[in-house]
Amino acid sequence: MSHLSDYNITKRWPPKQTSAIQYYGLPTPNGVKVSIMLEELGLPYDAHLVSFADGDQFTPEFLSLNPNNKIPAIIDPDGPDGKPLALFESGAILIYLAEKTGKLMPTDAAGRYEVLQWLMFQMGGIGPMFGQVGFFVKFAGKEIEDPRPANRYIEESARLLEVLDARLEGRDWVCDAYSIADIAIAPWVRTMHMMHESVEKGDFVGWDDLKNVSAYLERFVARPAVQAGLAQPAAS
Repeated sequence: MSHLSDYNITKRWPPKQTSAIQYYGLPTPNGVKVSIMLEELGLPYDAHLVSFADGDQFTPEFLSLNPNNKIPAIIDPDGPDGKPLALFESGAILIYLAEKTGKLMPTDAAGRYEVLQWLMFQMGGIGPMFGQVGFFVKFAGKEIEDPRPANRYIEESARLLEVLDARLEGRDWVCDAYSIADIAIAPWVRTMHMMHESVEKGDFVGWDDLKNVSAYLERFVARPAVQAGLAQPAAS
């Protein structure tokens, strides 16, 4: 496809700025990774709300962009070789935007792979495990009487938080500098903290025993670009 208008999704969510990155998402931990990244980079973008309540993710227009019916997804009108590029999966989008701009990713090979390994730590561990904790502790899964599924995900989430806490000893950020690894990890840590504060189970993941994670989260949330990204896309 050579023009933004060639994408079927633009018929349901028309671009406001045809030269801007088109971001389709929701303020979930995975969704805000992309809006935060775009804010940090200062790239112009249109934020389109994909409403789960309305089933937007199952519409033909959205499925034409992401057949896996998950947010986030983007179209960059100025992709490689000046042609539009459509992408889904938050990790892939973060890598793409970092490489497009040369920011928030080290340029040396060793530093790059260090950031990528912690990005994968979130994608393969923190995201899936914390998400399952949310289901079993806060949402429909809390009605399940068998404690074993919830305990499995709670224990693994507690372990992952301990790994992160150890990594942050003596560090402000997960790697040598603020990077896409933090943009991937910290929104999920924020969500776990909100669950820790709101559920009746008390300190179910050992949050109060962590030495470094709370301060890390505070540093992250204090960033102006993070504050802006957390509010996107705005509810219509």
